[in-house]
Amino acid sequence: MSMTDTQDLLAPIREQITEVDNQLLTLLAQRRGLTNQVAEAKIKMDKQVRDQQREEQLLVKLIKAGQAFGLDAHYVTQLFHVIIEDSVLNQQALLAERANPEHSQPLNRVAFLGNKGSYSYLATQKYFSRRAGELLEIGCQSFNEIIHKVESNQADYAVLPIENTSSGSINEVYDQLQHTSLSVIGELTHPIKHSLLVATDTEISKIKTLYAHPQVFAQCSHFLAELSNIEVKTCDSTSAAMMRVNELKSDSCAAIGSEAGGNLYGLHAIKSNLANQKENHSRFIVVARKAVKVPLQVPAKTTLVMSTVQKPGALVEALLVLRDNNINMTKLESRPITGNPWEEMFYLDVEGNVQDGPMQQALDELKAITRYLKVLGCYPTEEITPTKVAAASALQDS
Repeated sequence: MSMTDTQDLLAPIREQITEVDNQLLTLLAQRRGLTNQVAEAKIKMDKQVRDQQREEQLLVKLIKAGQAFGLDAHYVTQLFHVIIEDSVLNQQALLAERANPEHSQPLNRVAFLGNKGSYSYLATQKYFSRRAGELLEIGCQSFNEIIHKVESNQADYAVLPIENTSSGSINEVYDQLQHTSLSVIGELTHPIKHSLLVATDTEISKIKTLYAHPQVFAQCSHFLAELSNIEVKTCDSTSAAMMRVNELKSDSCAAIGSEAGGNLYGLHAIKSNLANQKENHSRFIVVARKAVKVPLQVPAKTTLVMSTVQKPGALVEALLVLRDNNINMTKLESRPITGNPWEEMFYLDVEGNVQDGPMQQALDELKAITRYLKVLGCYPTEEITPTKVAAASALQDS
């Protein structure tokens, strides 16, 4: 059978698939609209955004219904986990917007590291896709410049990477938070997928120079160790690395960054999944000049900075305050205090809302036993844990 005959057979089938895909998109948009109506009702009824019992019941029904169509439980569960996560995040964004009308504006000026194609750029696009108003992107070359843009009212928000599952905390950002009056108003976790990006039709064996951000090199150290006679050149951002490779258009140079970002610069990937850890994610925070109020229906996280008195067990004593008030700590980071040798500032992320009783009690107790305590921000958490369906496998066999 000739290629022309094969194409003639595939063409009508592909047209039907395209038609079904368009129907799916229409239905997904319709479903999202209905979940926004649910959010409006929850505002009036003062109900929690998440009802995991309802989510589990929904998944069980969908798994049973899917079986009738020959769809396995895993496929249905994975698909609706994504749909439910989208629904929860959209509802949270709507509730947060209603609680903070002063933050709603027709134009969101957002500062981030690098230019189009950087991981911070992709995170910015992701976060503000759920927020009202147009997005004005302000690319910067350093964390200091990003913070200054917001402090001087040249930008409304900043998106800053704070930690990575492979390379750990980004200390420079913590140091910037120590000296700014800005508040943390949001967070998001973004998957980081490093690829080897080139501008020409070349091979890995021909690459002699690699461009990337220092954090990226740290996250791909195992891959770099496999290469020989490679010169590593650091850049201020992944987008700067991609721009450089695009300018050079040489068979012997490459950048490490996201494939999606590389496409914006005419680059293509010749090897993917370069990170030491295949499940590689970066957590970003969003900061602004004014703090936000988080409705009690929305799961919240609070970021604190504190210094303890200089005595044995002082930090343990502070952490016991959190335990005694049943507050879960998700992050503890220490950074040196500038000008005070051997003294440290501690950054804590805890699950809780500053408007809630236990958090208020904990903050009052911490103020009494620490030398310095400041709330850097209380904001909606965007870490949506998928609802588990214990009976999924049994349902599949029934």
